[in-house]
Amino acid sequence: MLLLAALVPAKAQAQFEHLPDALQRAIESQRLPPDNVGLWVQRMSDGEVLARLNTDRLYNPASTMKLATSLAALHALGPDYTWTTEIWVTRPVRDGVLRGDLVIRGTGDPGMVSEEHWRMLGQLRQTGLRRIEGNVILDASHFELTAGSPSDFNDQPLRAYNQLPYALHVNANAQRFRVRPERRGNGIDVTVDPPLPGLDVVNRLQPTRGSCGGWQRGIRFHADPEAQRVTLAGEYPVNCGDYELLRSVVTPEANHAEMFRLHWAQWGGELTGDIRPGVLPVLYDEPILRHTSRPLSDLIRVSNKWSSNVMTRHLLLTLGARHSTPPATMEKGRAALVETLHGLGVGVDGMVVDNGAGLSRDVRMSAAQLGAILRAGWEHPQRPEFQSSLALAGLDGTLRNRFRNGSQRELRGRMHLKTGHLNEVSAVAGYVRTRGGEDLAVVVLVNDPRAHRGMGQNLQDAVLEWAHGL
Repeated sequence: MLLLAALVPAKAQAQFEHLPDALQRAIESQRLPPDNVGLWVQRMSDGEVLARLNTDRLYNPASTMKLATSLAALHALGPDYTWTTEIWVTRPVRDGVLRGDLVIRGTGDPGMVSEEHWRMLGQLRQTGLRRIEGNVILDASHFELTAGSPSDFNDQPLRAYNQLPYALHVNANAQRFRVRPERRGNGIDVTVDPPLPGLDVVNRLQPTRGSCGGWQRGIRFHADPEAQRVTLAGEYPVNCGDYELLRSVVTPEANHAEMFRLHWAQWGGELTGDIRPGVLPVLYDEPILRHTSRPLSDLIRVSNKWSSNVMTRHLLLTLGARHSTPPATMEKGRAALVETLHGLGVGVDGMVVDNGAGLSRDVRMSAAQLGAILRAGWEHPQRPEFQSSLALAGLDGTLRNRFRNGSQRELRGRMHLKTGHLNEVSAVAGYVRTRGGEDLAVVVLVNDPRAHRGMGQNLQDAVLEWAHGL
């Protein structure tokens, strides 16, 4: 170690004072400047900090920010919290016919997927309503959001992870395009799930044979949300088998409208009017139907394991509406999140929440703050729900394809973790069970121009293996 110490600047040596030699070597092996790494390892049984580096320096935590939002939601809303979607009629239904408008009013149900929406419209049919002769009004006014675009973060507006909140989302406004070579390889089939009736899919793919490693397997994908048209072109290598693209190709309003047309027809319902945005008029009756979402304890498993930005943004907005009054705003959500974390004993000085999901260049948090969130989650009455919402190493969520080779296989199923990944950002935070049966909170934050090129994940693996080996 004397030779190593002689090669390391004195400032770095001072930073490494509270870092075991193995972790110091791991950082140096990736040629990462010490200032670009925040690290925290704490034993849960007695609170002893076993390793730390730059613990109070603020970093971009990427999607590990979701730990803060989901824990605050569990604490402030409760694990049994549900979202309600109300359906109102502006005139009485007579003999199965509504000669007025149907109003669907959402509160931001983050778990409204195709199956739930289909079930909701089935319940609507069971009220006796068969034919709507007015319009269907989509009331998303529960969320009051500033102007924005899905292209704002990285100029990729069709990416599902970039979609903005919308109080009546279905499938978080994502559509799955399946590309499948015909059995004899003479053509290419394209299907869409869900099959939105008003979406025009133009298939110009040509079959070929070749490499499977090209960008999107050679598919050129173009969408015109206003025209509700998608075009797939290019040469597709049929020897590569099936391929899927998850994209958002229509506006959230159009997506809900097309889902209504699809599911209402499947239940034998009729609609003669239009479907358009609007606000529920002042009514003094009860809604014809209230549809209740799955509980929060279920939904955060999707939000954290699969790192859903849209769902987590809805959690933040819901926190704001509960903490203050509707309509929900991002400002109310940020204030509610910070106050809730502070009440859980987490220091919030310097913390920047932004959208609560971590899809941001402005979000900031220290390794010690993330460690405190993990500690608060460990001591919380809802610890089982919080811990089980994190990806299980090597088995599910964003970690399903990691820790499969060599000595890393031993880590499978031994860690509940939340990952974070942006250009120049690599992060992981969660709980590690050691060989000796102890439980540790581990945080690794790397902000470096090369963090996303492998150096960040390599350091994560080294720290996690070291922690597990204790």
